[in-house]
Amino acid sequence: MKVIFTCGGSAGHVNPALALAGYMEQRLPGVEVLFVGTPDGMERRLVEQNGYAFRAVKISGFSRNISWNGLRENGRTLRHLVTAPREAQTILREFQPDLVVGTGGYASYPIIRCAAKAGIPTAVHESNMVPGLTTKMLERYAGRIMVGFEECRQHYRRPDKVVVTGTPVRGDFFDLSHSQARQKLGLTDGRALVVSFWGSLGADYMNEHMLDFFRCEKENGEPFHHIHAVGRRRWEVMRRELAARGLDKCASLDVREYIYDMAVVMRAADLVICRAGASTVSEITALAVPAIVVPSPYVPNNHQEKNARILEQRGGAQVILEADCTGDMLYRAAAEILGNEERRAAMRRGMASMGILNATERIYDTVMALTR
Repeated sequence: MKVIFTCGGSAGHVNPALALAGYMEQRLPGVEVLFVGTPDGMERRLVEQNGYAFRAVKISGFSRNISWNGLRENGRTLRHLVTAPREAQTILREFQPDLVVGTGGYASYPIIRCAAKAGIPTAVHESNMVPGLTTKMLERYAGRIMVGFEECRQHYRRPDKVVVTGTPVRGDFFDLSHSQARQKLGLTDGRALVVSFWGSLGADYMNEHMLDFFRCEKENGEPFHHIHAVGRRRWEVMRRELAARGLDKCASLDVREYIYDMAVVMRAADLVICRAGASTVSEITALAVPAIVVPSPYVPNNHQEKNARILEQRGGAQVILEADCTGDMLYRAAAEILGNEERRAAMRRGMASMGILNATERIYDTVMALTR
């Protein structure tokens, strides 16, 4: 069997495809896998690091900037709309796939569209609560649209095509129990663990708020353990600020550039403070860990707030908009949740009601049904 995965733009689009590819290799010995993305996107690096073949299609999005650079970018996009279908058809003709699965990103559009027109079974996985532009455009072509939550179905014109599969979460997130993960991190004093991060690159504005959060922890006697990932862009600035404010001496505060042992740290967490990207949402729901969510306002279609509101409606998260957020407010919210075991238990139940632990298997069953 030959399968094409097409994805790009963010790790949230690429990781579900990588998870499914790995699962298929376990279930279908001899399966041939090809990934298709954009030439210079981050998907190429992620895919090749995992040992898969990669082909590129030149395609880009339109800019809303009316400057000369914006107009030039839109001109390039128009050219790509002409050339991308030919490139997609060449890849399909040479590889001869039995199935094409898209998980988001501009490159998914020409490949899925051309495959569907050629009679090749196709499916699309949408990680976010609301469909992105590519998913909207592909709804008429894809055989199935796979989504994270039942609430997503209302956003599609063809709800009969929609299958609730969840979004895959790395298997190593479940290698340890909560208590085993705490023990591995050396947390033996019974205090709760707060884990916070704002994405791999960090967020300057939110990291400034975290300095006030850390101050509150120090002033209140460090009532909990705290691991925070700053991100590359802010790391050196944060180190200087921690030293200048005497926060680098806080024994229960572990500020890092990046959390490399994320599976262990997330498993040990009693509360997560984070954005509302699709991958993060799938992780915290699968782990059933309460969260304070500050959705990024700098994403298309405000999809992070829509993701966050679903968590809030189910009782799993407290949502604070970035425009309203301060470090003191975040600290008070965290302290209130950690000090109220009844509320934490209710939040864990809310998260667990959305968590789909066998998402990869569900996606596999859905796409394989299309080939039979």
